[in-house]
Amino acid sequence: MRITLKSLFALGLTAVALTGAATAQAQKIAVVDSQRLLAEAPQARAATQTLETEFGPRQKSLEAQKKDFDAKVAKFQRDQPTMAEAERGRTERDLRDAQLNLERRGKEFQEDVQMRQNEELQRVQKAIFESVRAFAKTQGFDIVLAGGVVYSSEQVDITAQVLTNLQAKAAAAPAAPAAPAAAPAPKK
Repeated sequence: MRITLKSLFALGLTAVALTGAATAQAQKIAVVDSQRLLAEAPQARAATQTLETEFGPRQKSLEAQKKDFDAKVAKFQRDQPTMAEAERGRTERDLRDAQLNLERRGKEFQEDVQMRQNEELQRVQKAIFESVRAFAKTQGFDIVLAGGVVYSSEQVDITAQVLTNLQAKAAAAPAAPAAPAAAPAPKK
């Protein structure tokens, strides 16, 4: 009787272990290359274009100010030997103030760009995450891994399919804002 209870217990443990293994094998797992999605998604390209449009004129203005400042410094260095002491001192102060002002504007510009880049990156990452999640749900995946994967076969890599979905959403996005803009026209 004692052997029978041990055998039954061992048989029960084996059954539980096999059930767990069968359940683990039935799970669908996929891998997505988030870096590739960030690099190739049209939403990421659109965000980059938005930032360039938003900050391009300001950057060109700062570059022009820097070029003007450099020209003033070169002129001062060239004319310094023939300048009166008072004029030299005043010009040095003016150049120092201009340099500090230029550095301050450059730092403010960099901070503004960084803040907007972070905002756009979060928006793009959210779109990618939602696309991956929607694709995984429709395809019945239980787990989708995005980082820290050492190896995955092409069979479990869904990056191309998610990228196709993101491209389709980007193509459909301009049509959606145009519809609300057309609605106010009949109100006139």
